[in-house]
Amino acid sequence: MTDLLNIAKDLLTLAKKQGATAADAIVGESRDTSISVRNGEVENLEQAESREATIRVFVGQSSARMSGSVLTPDALERLVARAVEMAKLAPPDPYAGVADPSQLAAHFPDLDVASNETITADQLRNRALEAERVALAVPGVTKSNGAGASAYAARSAIAATNGYERTNRRTNFGNSVSVIAGETTAMERDYDGHGAIYWSDLESAEKIGRTAGQRAVRRLHPRKLASQTVPVIFDRRIATSLMGHLLGGISGAAIARGTSFLKEDRGKKLFADNVTIIDDPLRPRGLASRSADGEGLPVQRRALIDKGVLTNWILDLRSARQLGLAPTGQGGQGGPSSSNVHMEAGTRSPEEMMKAIGTGFLVTEFIGSSINMVTGDYSRGASGYWIENGEATYPVSEVTIAGNLRAMFANLEPANDLIFRSSTVAPSCFLGEMTLAGQ
Repeated sequence: MTDLLNIAKDLLTLAKKQGATAADAIVGESRDTSISVRNGEVENLEQAESREATIRVFVGQSSARMSGSVLTPDALERLVARAVEMAKLAPPDPYAGVADPSQLAAHFPDLDVASNETITADQLRNRALEAERVALAVPGVTKSNGAGASAYAARSAIAATNGYERTNRRTNFGNSVSVIAGETTAMERDYDGHGAIYWSDLESAEKIGRTAGQRAVRRLHPRKLASQTVPVIFDRRIATSLMGHLLGGISGAAIARGTSFLKEDRGKKLFADNVTIIDDPLRPRGLASRSADGEGLPVQRRALIDKGVLTNWILDLRSARQLGLAPTGQGGQGGPSSSNVHMEAGTRSPEEMMKAIGTGFLVTEFIGSSINMVTGDYSRGASGYWIENGEATYPVSEVTIAGNLRAMFANLEPANDLIFRSSTVAPSCFLGEMTLAGQ
């Protein structure tokens, strides 16, 4: 990948010549092939190839970022000239800037995030068709909402005036299907899908299709609920949303702005003792694994929540400087950035949790969102299953669940059904009592 790295280094040379005091550049190219099918026929086949260069320049404490897809020498020179001109007009930012050379990563473990498998359009089509065929064969499924498969490969190079240089390669493959069960006005939709670094690591199309079909059929004939306060369990498919709210709340950028409901909670207990949440950039074949962060700093596996305690913010260089703290090696090109995040599994199964609460609500899908990250107030449209006599008995739709994230975190208990199927994962979670607004 010396060609990409040479372009990145050329951009730095141009930036210096035009008056930049510091700069970093990323040059990358990718190829993305995706196919979608419906009712046994190919509906769409797309193949996109792209090449792009991004330069960030600093003129003193002012900076600007520019990107371009034409990588000829003349185009690159114009790109850099515009970036330097913009930086000269930008207001100064005392916290911005590239890393000091002493902060840079020196070792880069092989995380196996790029496959050498060559996957053809025929293979993508066949996998999408198979997932759809199996889903349609589930009794009660009446229509296909579409199935797809994709293959993505990218390589990139980054260079900075502090001496940092790095090349990367990454692949990703995916398969998904969505189907409809029922007829006329009594129809319900559901889906399943999986993504992986290696094609050979994908779940089988048969399993994906069968799961999607069974989920759709199970949702038929939903009922409405009266407004009430009941114990709530989040299915693991949507429990990951809680992780997103936590990550947003402990982002150094939000903390520095003072716009997070967790801005005073560094080092404090947010969850019960049995909750630990890990950010692991070094997981082999992880969908968000990286051997250095986006600013060239070394990375490590770290507990964001350690036995219920918030250990630190997620800090890039800028937010760390603003807060007077050391960066955590969790920087991206656009701000603080986590990697592979998971909540460690608990000891009880979701079934055991349901038996323990007797009556409650199992949430499996959200519709819309009203979440105030300044106060932590939480309200979302939801559907799922009513728990009665310790079992999920019938589907429920058109309800709103409400609470506050701080209270939800404090009452949370993870189940034992953790599965690593995406970059951010959680097991099913019991959240204590929440308010349900129904009919």
